[in-house]
Amino acid sequence: MEVVGLVLPVFAIIVTGWLAGSLGYLSRSLATGLIHFAYNVAMPALLIVTIAQEPARNLLEWRFLFAFGGGSVICFALVFLVVRAGGKHDLASSTMYGMTAAMTNTGFVALPILHAIYGQPAVLPAAVATVFVAAVMFPITVVLLERHGAREPSAPSNGLVTQILLNPMVLSTLIGLAWAIVGLPIPAPVAAYLNIIAGALTPCALFAIGLGLSVEGLRAHLSASIALSAVKLVIMPLIVYGLCLISGLNPLYTVAAVICAAVPTAKTVYVLAHEHKVEEPLVAATVSMTTVLSVGTLLVALYLLSGLVPDAR
Repeated sequence: MEVVGLVLPVFAIIVTGWLAGSLGYLSRSLATGLIHFAYNVAMPALLIVTIAQEPARNLLEWRFLFAFGGGSVICFALVFLVVRAGGKHDLASSTMYGMTAAMTNTGFVALPILHAIYGQPAVLPAAVATVFVAAVMFPITVVLLERHGAREPSAPSNGLVTQILLNPMVLSTLIGLAWAIVGLPIPAPVAAYLNIIAGALTPCALFAIGLGLSVEGLRAHLSASIALSAVKLVIMPLIVYGLCLISGLNPLYTVAAVICAAVPTAKTVYVLAHEHKVEEPLVAATVSMTTVLSVGTLLVALYLLSGLVPDAR
């Protein structure tokens, strides 16, 4: 019941946005402003406050990073290469396909689920997974998208590097990592300020997904969304579980890694897609589909893994 109670409200916000747009209550064009705010303001605040408040030593749980991080990168690479090999999609489009199948919503779905079922000890691995997504998956996406967006193939490489480093996602990740390495606590007023702004990310991004979603867009990308959802919700958790077994990860962290892999596609993938104007309808459809289907797949995953950590909470 914890899973249903946590996932359904997420989907309800998407539906609310869709109804507002479909009924003409709000203009669909407002989705652009919401996404710009999420991308340039709310997401950087979340990345900084999430990464900076995690002690640097906690970010180096190598077996967990090998399992969860390895599974994320493998799924991205597999989908990216398959789509790229088809010859119909460019670098940016292939990147969005890969990230839609591999970038996971750890912070807003996996972390509260794990905390509700297994208590405080399960929060750390979920936090590490969230930092991995922020510090590795986001920059990889931005680098590939920015590289594709470079107008001049022969342009100086230092110009592209500067463009990448000044990207809000990458810059905020670097600030958070630097703060974590220094080890100083964030002053309470600053942390409160960042948390208030970061708190706007979820409603803005989810509502914008629904506002920009259309039935026609869902139908047009139904087969691709189903395939990507299968990779995200079934294949990725299986790969991560296999890597957990290979690395000898302890039971609690194994459960955390698999659940982090089994949650829906991160809504921030849509933020990136919208900001760069790449595969927006496909990403919106897949985020919605994985959100709905994950209610069932998460329940199955938790049931199958329940014997590993019998003393929940």
